[in-house]
Amino acid sequence: MMAAVLYGKEHLQVEPVAVPTIQSGDILVRVKVALTCGTDVKVFRRGYHARMIVPPAVFGHELAGDVVAAGEDVTKFSVGQRVVAANSAPCEQCYFCRRGLQNLCEDLLFNNGAYAEYIRIPARIVERNTYPIPPHVGYQDAALVEPLACVVRGFEETSPRPGDTIAIIGLGPIGLMFVKLAKLYGCRVIAVGRRMTQLERAALLGADELVVSSEETNPVRTVRELTHGFGVDVAIEAVGQPQTWEWAVNMVRRGGTVNFFGGCPNHSTVNLDTAVLHYSEITCKASFHHTPAYIRKALDLIYQGHITASFFVNNEEPLANLLEVMRHLMSHNGHLKTAIVP
Repeated sequence: MMAAVLYGKEHLQVEPVAVPTIQSGDILVRVKVALTCGTDVKVFRRGYHARMIVPPAVFGHELAGDVVAAGEDVTKFSVGQRVVAANSAPCEQCYFCRRGLQNLCEDLLFNNGAYAEYIRIPARIVERNTYPIPPHVGYQDAALVEPLACVVRGFEETSPRPGDTIAIIGLGPIGLMFVKLAKLYGCRVIAVGRRMTQLERAALLGADELVVSSEETNPVRTVRELTHGFGVDVAIEAVGQPQTWEWAVNMVRRGGTVNFFGGCPNHSTVNLDTAVLHYSEITCKASFHHTPAYIRKALDLIYQGHITASFFVNNEEPLANLLEVMRHLMSHNGHLKTAIVP
């Protein structure tokens, strides 16, 4: 089969490799679509991911496809079935799993290899985090489930209420998912982004106010002006930069909640005013990854038609063009997703 193999920093080759072999509990899936992801762009730029992938390896992790082979112990799926598989599954036995924190599982099993004609789904993911795709749902829609599950989990952990005002900083695909989700929850959304194209997309998804962030503007002041100096109930940072982490804290009201969703580069530090955190009782949270329960919640949103690929995917390319696509995404931060069709 043809597959995209990551060899190191910005070193990617689409080349022939052996079709994966499966064990008794595995399934082999013919990839119908794999979606690009900001994490994949980071992996491409850095040449590795400490937890998810060590080169040389086939990479990519947002996919949907058809079962073409199933191990003898597989009972949940059969050949010909349309499926979507998450990129991980927890052990359900460790300290964190027993406390409902499966995303922090000490033995979290990751799976990569979506940028290929076929992918092996290991037994644990088959059993705990793979799902059938209903006939009315397209492959691109289903493949959105992994990032959407992360967003749903991050959003719910901020404990929003209908009518809350929420600032969403960063309007790439993840930020736009937060916008859409917040509107589904009945919240007022202030979208903060650098480019007019991003702000226009946020408006199409229902954002109530748009704030341009640049060296010449002060988005914190603008957000506070839009809330009569009060501050927002929730601020969600979806960029992953120390400056925007600090903005988020300074945008919330007393008793407000900040979600540091965007992961900053390694060894980053932020400067936060301890008096503001303490006397204003600011709750600061961070969200990483998803759990099977949130994968199921995200699938429900997709299967009910609340979230579709038309909001977040604006291009389609063959697998042979993946290197060009990655280079483009690396130089166009905030670009929407591209559907890679092997």
